[in-house]
Amino acid sequence: MLFVLCNNLRITGLTHINSPKFHLAIVKSNNAEISKLRMSAPSNSPNTDGIDLLSSTNINIRNCRMETGDDCIAIKGGTSNVIISDIICGPGHGISIGSLGEFGTRDEVEAIDISNCNITGADDGIRIKTWQGGSGFARNINFTNIIFTMVKNPVAFIDQFYCPNKKICPESVSAVQVSDIRFTGLSGTSMTNREMIGFCCSAAVPCTNIVVNGVDIKPIDGGQARSACMNVRGFASNVASPPLDCLQP
Repeated sequence: MLFVLCNNLRITGLTHINSPKFHLAIVKSNNAEISKLRMSAPSNSPNTDGIDLLSSTNINIRNCRMETGDDCIAIKGGTSNVIISDIICGPGHGISIGSLGEFGTRDEVEAIDISNCNITGADDGIRIKTWQGGSGFARNINFTNIIFTMVKNPVAFIDQFYCPNKKICPESVSAVQVSDIRFTGLSGTSMTNREMIGFCCSAAVPCTNIVVNGVDIKPIDGGQARSACMNVRGFASNVASPPLDCLQP
């Protein structure tokens, strides 16, 4: 289902099952209210995003359940002023900003608030993913009160080297700037004991003002929770697990 150039859009109470690609996309639209949707696709179905937002503003998404083979929600370039709350996501690839900057494009995303969401049995949790060689920014983004249950890959991840499907993606001096990102109240479990929080940023365009406050995420096997940071500047407080000593002011 695709909506283009639709202003003052209201979508509620629909069920989408086994979409051949994305379930719902909103493009170049302003002022949309989306609520009480149910989306279902097999976990191994490719490109079956729940909701894609592109070049749209003033979007409110709430009280939805998404079982997909890809991102539950993907927020793409040109999108701003988005509120997302009370989403149940999983399986799938979690809730993502991006990907941004592919093919050297300029993408801008800002003023995004994602809160009170449950991500269960998903391959990924919450992500910001950008390609090398792009430009623009992802900024002023809040992730608040997110509960993870048996999520496989890093539950919180900033990746400025996004390069899926075994492509060759050389490092570049150009990158989408990632700044003013706040993670508050992240809790739950991971399926692995690898890095549960990872901030992988560019040396040329490092991530700045990354703030983490209140984290308690543990591997289900009782192993040691870990985190990883590269070229990131910010502050962590009230962290139980994993430790975030790598996050430097």
